[in-house]
Amino acid sequence: MIKTEMTADEGEETVTTIMIVEDEWAIARVLDAYCKKRGWHTVMVEDGHQVMAVFLDASPDLVLLDVMLPGRDGWSILSEIRERSDCPVVMLTALDELDDRLKGFDGGADDYIAKPFHGEEVVARIAAVLKRQPSEEKTDAMEFGDLEIRDGERRVYLSGKQVELTPKDTALLIHLAKHPNRVWSRDELIEHVWGWDYTGSDRAVDLAVKRIRQALRKWDDEHGGIRTIRGEGYSFHAYT
Repeated sequence: MIKTEMTADEGEETVTTIMIVEDEWAIARVLDAYCKKRGWHTVMVEDGHQVMAVFLDASPDLVLLDVMLPGRDGWSILSEIRERSDCPVVMLTALDELDDRLKGFDGGADDYIAKPFHGEEVVARIAAVLKRQPSEEKTDAMEFGDLEIRDGERRVYLSGKQVELTPKDTALLIHLAKHPNRVWSRDELIEHVWGWDYTGSDRAVDLAVKRIRQALRKWDDEHGGIRTIRGEGYSFHAYT
């Protein structure tokens, strides 16, 4: 089933669209009610096979994604969303082991909420993720040789070609690049990039750095890159 819910005032201003992917309809209706109370427009989907078609049609501002779905699991859906878009994704699932949370963040999820949940917490964490998204009006760009990092667009280019990074990896690279040569501890990076409400392991920082290094391998070899400072954390170095 696919169902959309519209706020009464959507014609008057830009409306935030939340895509709720949940096969338990009672849970979906609760989430829908809390989102509507916040003034958001919702699009609800319960079949994993239908998610991407609805996603591409609705262009939501954020996806609230269950993992265990009929037809197709949330992990594969998350992977495809990340291949196509930097739309924020919040995982909402009964799978609450550390490995499951790390799998979600490693796959590009912006947050991970375990069931059972409180509706107030879900909307608060959705709002926190949305608040961290960049303004489309920002156009600041940083250049380090062949590497161009566009803060406002949240995009990275190497030799003129866009580098495929998850939104969280991009945010981490931007944060480090804005403060070259400064050493950041894992806890500091978690606070600035993942947010104060992040409940996962600081291993997520290590995994993100590893992916960034792989994506920028040729540039790192010649110009610097993210350096590990033993016992302290990470630092971005660049030289031409």
